[in-house]
Amino acid sequence: MKAVVMAGGAGSRLRPLTVNRPKPMVPVVNKPVLLHILDLLKRNGIEEVVLTLQFMADAVRDYVGDGSAMGLTVHYAIEETPLGTAGSVKNAQQYLDDTFLVISGDALTDFDLSAIIEFHRDRRALATLTLHRVPNPLEYGVIIIDEDGRVRQFLEKPSWGEVISDTVNTGIYVLEPDVLDYLEPGVAIDFSKDLFPVLLERGESMLGYVASGYWCDIGNLQEYMRASRDLLEGKAHLAPLGEDIGGGVWCEDKDSVEIAEDAKLFGPVYLGQGVKIKGGVVVHGPSVVRDYTVVDNRAHIDRSVLWRNSYVGEGVECRGAIIGRQCSLKSKTVVFEGAVVGDRSFVGERAMIHPNVKIWPEKVVEAGATVRSSIIWGSQARRILFGRYGVTGLVNVDLTPEFAAKLGAAFAATLPKGSTVTINRDPHRSPRMIKRAVISGLPSAGINVQDLRTVPLPVARYITRYSDAVGGVHVRLSPHDGRVVDVKFADGDGLDLDKDAQRKIERVFFREDFRRVYLDEIGTINYASEVRERYTDGYMAVLDAEAIRRAGFYIVVDYASAPTSLILPPILSDLNCNVVALNASLDETRMSISADEFYASLHQLALICRALQTNLGVRLDVGGEKVFLVDDQGQIVDGVTACACLVALALEANGGGRVAVPVSLPSVFEKLAARHGGSVVRTKCNLQALTEACTADGVVIAGDGFGNFVFPEFHPVVDGLVAIAKVLEFLATQHTALSTVAAELPSFYTARRRVSCPWEKKGTVMRLLNEQYEGARTELIDGIKIHLGETWVLVLPDPDRPMFHIHSEAGSTSEAEELAGKYVRIVEGLQD
Repeated sequence: MKAVVMAGGAGSRLRPLTVNRPKPMVPVVNKPVLLHILDLLKRNGIEEVVLTLQFMADAVRDYVGDGSAMGLTVHYAIEETPLGTAGSVKNAQQYLDDTFLVISGDALTDFDLSAIIEFHRDRRALATLTLHRVPNPLEYGVIIIDEDGRVRQFLEKPSWGEVISDTVNTGIYVLEPDVLDYLEPGVAIDFSKDLFPVLLERGESMLGYVASGYWCDIGNLQEYMRASRDLLEGKAHLAPLGEDIGGGVWCEDKDSVEIAEDAKLFGPVYLGQGVKIKGGVVVHGPSVVRDYTVVDNRAHIDRSVLWRNSYVGEGVECRGAIIGRQCSLKSKTVVFEGAVVGDRSFVGERAMIHPNVKIWPEKVVEAGATVRSSIIWGSQARRILFGRYGVTGLVNVDLTPEFAAKLGAAFAATLPKGSTVTINRDPHRSPRMIKRAVISGLPSAGINVQDLRTVPLPVARYITRYSDAVGGVHVRLSPHDGRVVDVKFADGDGLDLDKDAQRKIERVFFREDFRRVYLDEIGTINYASEVRERYTDGYMAVLDAEAIRRAGFYIVVDYASAPTSLILPPILSDLNCNVVALNASLDETRMSISADEFYASLHQLALICRALQTNLGVRLDVGGEKVFLVDDQGQIVDGVTACACLVALALEANGGGRVAVPVSLPSVFEKLAARHGGSVVRTKCNLQALTEACTADGVVIAGDGFGNFVFPEFHPVVDGLVAIAKVLEFLATQHTALSTVAAELPSFYTARRRVSCPWEKKGTVMRLLNEQYEGARTELIDGIKIHLGETWVLVLPDPDRPMFHIHSEAGSTSEAEELAGKYVRIVEGLQD
């Protein structure tokens, strides 16, 4: 039996640990992770190994050699360029003439490989995938198998809404040589993304073996620390760490270790060869002190990893930190939780390294310095850039001008040289500063900038789509937190970037792989012309303006002190609307307000509408995307009812058509569509999915029940300004009022609840729910929607917080509340 060990990884997310070494050579406690894997193979009777290498291949070859020192025969297959997981194994085909095992060289595991191989041979499979249950499956490929172990479905790095199992692909496979015939030599291809789906589609014998034991994919610094901790605590059953000298302290060579009599070591602790622990030192485990490192008098080491040949000075404190090879920490230095000091770095006396700071190799920190941000040639210490609202962070803490400049350069590096990008901001001073920093990064990579200055976000998206721009950037103060700035990126159609485009930016940003053009190729920066006019022309082109003018509406509009007041008033004036304007002057201090302030303003709007007996009241959010309605009776229209009203009006106006709404909204939309011969497209519960659905033919409107509306005939993005005009058009052409439309809606009764759930339990809850209701009528568009006759319940994991959202619909409000409460209790019970 032979094994292929994939050891070509660069480990960019483990930097700065992997700046000077490939990922498989990063030591976990007492030896490189690759050697832990080779030991495991030998313990399972596999003595012939092929190492596939690419990044810093010589470092691995020099260390492992021909394998004879470990009792192995080792061959090498070197890739000139990365070939992917399957491509790298194809590159080693000359050594593979019988059943073989594939395993990653940068994951720590104690799986019984012999049992996996026996399972494969007994079942005569073409491919057997080793699976494992993990608390958080988001970073892995989720694989669904049936009762007989046959692979049924692949989900590659799903969102929480897509998670229906906590059983993930470990990257350990037992394969027959015939599998390699599906692959073309020299072509980059991946097992889980490319090859296995083809085998599944062709009905080949592909099985999943759910392995028990320990497995940790050391993909980032947090997982590295976890693997070290777990190995010390005995959770991973691998070869002994050395000699146990008592108290949970392990020594590589106890005769070479020096421990002062008054030193205090609280295990588990690993001490490498030649380690010196001086007087008054306190070491709290789990901690690692590798070969020839000196920990000087009265130093305090707590849950930290210290690599070889380093010096830790008198009175130094290391708490939850990683100290690289050949580092020097002078006396009274403090290194806090999550910080990493790279190889051969020098930290002067009484310096303070703040939590999560990364210091790249060979850097000098002056005595007494306080380091709050990373000292690197690369990025800030982030694992990912993009979240739900783009790239976000505390201004001048997470999002600094230098960070923003690099972010702009990273975005530019993913775009064709010489192309154009639009950029826009809200009126607050924080987005102004960050926007200018982003602008400075774009021309450095040969990208021209069209500055839109300050316009509502839908206007910026429209100009991006209907110009020669290949993308756009919008910088805003978070509407949820006035300390936070969001940087949102759009593609050439004005739509939010998809995940692939986001990952490209992240790769450039973290690797500092910026494109620096020659001086005569540097991009230009210009102010865009006629922005309001171009948007207004397109806006008016999709309206029955004459019908609105004839109606002569009397309305109240709350502009939220935002840039919508620069665009909408002349349009409404042209449409012959008598407008009472509220908060129509720009006020940068109102770009982020509390929920209480928002609801107070909405109730004030309703009171004014009631007193003035207007046809309609409208409040826009600061970005111009969301719209909140007050009807002709002065009543606030809740979000779902407002969505149903606009859908009913749009279907009537278009004589049917398709409607896009999230899977969480009630069945009233299907009833409305049936009235008009239309249909409903259900989407995931996020705006990107909603707008993507609007690119399909026949969609006349989309809404999410939270004030976001899309009218694809104008532009398939959320646009509150257009929504206002379309409401007026519908009311005018159909000779009706909003209160009348609401009264004619089919009745519906819903409930929404939230239930807390630790992150590590969310995948398990989803798997158990999926298994429990496998025979029932379920939808897996987003979360798990369970149909129970005329009622339904949706269990939806929150993507950003440790909780689930429970949505339900039933025959009455009390029944809907009872149903939601029942599933709250079910979710709570599944966590036990």
